[in-house]
Amino acid sequence: MENKFIYLDNAATTKTAPEVVEAMLPYYTEYFGNPSSVYGFASKNKEEIAKQREVIASALGAKANEIYFTAGGSESDNWALKAAAEAYGPNGGHIITSKIEHHAILHTCEYLEKRGYKVTYLDVDENGRVDPADMEASIREDTFLISIMFANNEIGTIQPISEIGQIAKKHNILFHTDAVQAFAQIPIHVDECGIDMLSASGHKLNGPKGIGFLYIRKGVKIRSFVHGGSQERKRRAGTENVPGIIGLGTAVARAVSTMEERTAKECELRDYLISRISREIPYCRLNGDSVKRLPNNVNFSFQFVEGESLLIMLDMKGICASSGSACTSGSLDPSHVLLAIGLPHEIAHGSLRMTLGEDTTHEELDYVVDVLKEIVQNLRNMSPLYEDFMKKEENV
Repeated sequence: MENKFIYLDNAATTKTAPEVVEAMLPYYTEYFGNPSSVYGFASKNKEEIAKQREVIASALGAKANEIYFTAGGSESDNWALKAAAEAYGPNGGHIITSKIEHHAILHTCEYLEKRGYKVTYLDVDENGRVDPADMEASIREDTFLISIMFANNEIGTIQPISEIGQIAKKHNILFHTDAVQAFAQIPIHVDECGIDMLSASGHKLNGPKGIGFLYIRKGVKIRSFVHGGSQERKRRAGTENVPGIIGLGTAVARAVSTMEERTAKECELRDYLISRISREIPYCRLNGDSVKRLPNNVNFSFQFVEGESLLIMLDMKGICASSGSACTSGSLDPSHVLLAIGLPHEIAHGSLRMTLGEDTTHEELDYVVDVLKEIVQNLRNMSPLYEDFMKKEENV
């Protein structure tokens, strides 16, 4: 299997499914009309957009007129926070989020702080979970928004979203969740979870890049983020990305119909991979909650190993993985998520995220573990710290 290509970075992006591409293609060449035009040729596209909105809303237990198409998760996150600040805290106010959010949330919060808003960044426990009691204790009179991700993109930990939603509702505070990693991986019902706004992205679920949506509960006073025409019920200007919307809707329908069987398989493979690594590679640590975890996420830190070297050597063996978020993979700084769960810098630097896909096999994972064992040992053999550590162990 030396020349085999093994893709284990599905949290970064996924392969667009063939049936999704097939559904999109006619809208580039045959049905290319602008949905805002009045003639029949274009109105067909308007009808198709409405159908896809229904598909997505159904997947969340939402109404079709609560789904707004965007360019992806980052735009949806920005829109939710900035527009909520404008509508509910025009003279400043307080936002609650967590230290392990995606940078689309963290950097937007920093932007708002520079404009007079106050932000509480909640600590998480060693598994990356927010304590709802801590969150409730952080609420102030001027708190207008709580934004906690549904599941973490690096360590896979699923948050107690329903409890958070109940607390937000009790205090009459808007609740937004970044569900980019969770949507179509685990069941989500916006009413049961008390969610007012939810962000998602197409390319995380075998859909196309450059398309996503923001769910906005009816009655929430969120204004336009992109100004111009009257598209998206006057809340998001710009000619609709018709092929992208068709692709997103097709991918959502596909993901929902296969979710139970697909995620059961992913959980089995995930636990198999975790078990083999834990048993066969010493001085490693599983990051994230071992139970309340995304079906496809495996994240380990290896002591006495530098993550970048690990990724390069895995790549040479045909294995694609990550050291954390795809949005910060070019950074040499340790993951903010791993630091937030209490890992020291030197261990956080040796992290590896592997996220499985629907095509991942046992055979591939066996190959990955065998290669990983060899690489980790080779890197440790070059580490003076590991040498000193082993000498001390031998003298104990």
